[in-house]
Amino acid sequence: MIVGIVLHALGGFAAGSFYIPIARIKNWKWESGWIISGVFAWLITPWLVAFLTVPDLGGLWGNVSWGGLFWPFFFGILWGIGGLTFGLTMRYLGISLGMAIALGFSALFGTLIPPLYEGRLLASLAEKPLVIPGVLLCFIGIVIAGLAGARKEKELSKEQKQASVKEANFPLGILVATVSGIMSACFAFGLAAGTEVADVALAQGTPTLWQSNPVLILVMLGGFVTNFLWCLGLNIKNRSFQDYTKVQPLTKNYLLAGTAGIVWYHQFMFYGMGSSFLGRDLDFVGWTLHMAFIIMFSNFWGLYFKEWKGVSKQTKRTLYLGLATILTAMLFFGLATRG
Repeated sequence: MIVGIVLHALGGFAAGSFYIPIARIKNWKWESGWIISGVFAWLITPWLVAFLTVPDLGGLWGNVSWGGLFWPFFFGILWGIGGLTFGLTMRYLGISLGMAIALGFSALFGTLIPPLYEGRLLASLAEKPLVIPGVLLCFIGIVIAGLAGARKEKELSKEQKQASVKEANFPLGILVATVSGIMSACFAFGLAAGTEVADVALAQGTPTLWQSNPVLILVMLGGFVTNFLWCLGLNIKNRSFQDYTKVQPLTKNYLLAGTAGIVWYHQFMFYGMGSSFLGRDLDFVGWTLHMAFIIMFSNFWGLYFKEWKGVSKQTKRTLYLGLATILTAMLFFGLATRG
């Protein structure tokens, strides 16, 4: 349904925008701003939203099996590796190129593996045949956007690249983006593993729109564990614990990190809401939609912040072609999910 696509677009906007506040944190080590944003993204906001939308949230957990609780948390730990390296990807490649490459891998694995594992991929595609050209166009658009980023890398000098991406490092960024994309797909696996939690929430009177909120608590808790341990190690290595209490501008940095975390969480909230409109037979399409919208909005931000300043017109045309291809894919998804 169109409403589901709009909700995925809102999620994509949140995901494509969350790193902007982090990039404005001053005088802190990267790990300090990242973990503070994570406290808001993976702990505070998921519990607050679920508390407001899920009846008897405290009693829900006792009605779920051990496996129903463990597997979303476990995939959250794996997804946390993707989230951690996702932040590093932005650090080394910038918003546009980093997201295009990381999310290309994430879309590939996150879209197809869950329904393939559950044995319903062919049935879902047969029922909604327009999904097939939509998925193909989406992947093609992602590849074209990535090619535009590769052309940009060749055309700009080191000084030009660092003017918009201070720690630009293409080889390291590509490696990190690849790991990030593959591991980030575990978020989709975590939601798929959390269907028992969602079913219990529905049985307790939770509106369908909010059924994924308690699942998000488990997945994001796993992600927090991974990121917290890594950032703690970096705090020890870099002796950056003073960032949290002494290094100025203290209040502004906390506000920026907190804002980034809240915005980041909303990508997943809107993702869950959008998937509830698509239905479980097409929730794998929702992951593709999510990735596509993130790439679109992140590239728009990349243009706004002049990450593409100095590149040739041909490179910019390649970028626009990639975005147009992704938008065309959205039309196919819209037609496929009507009714």
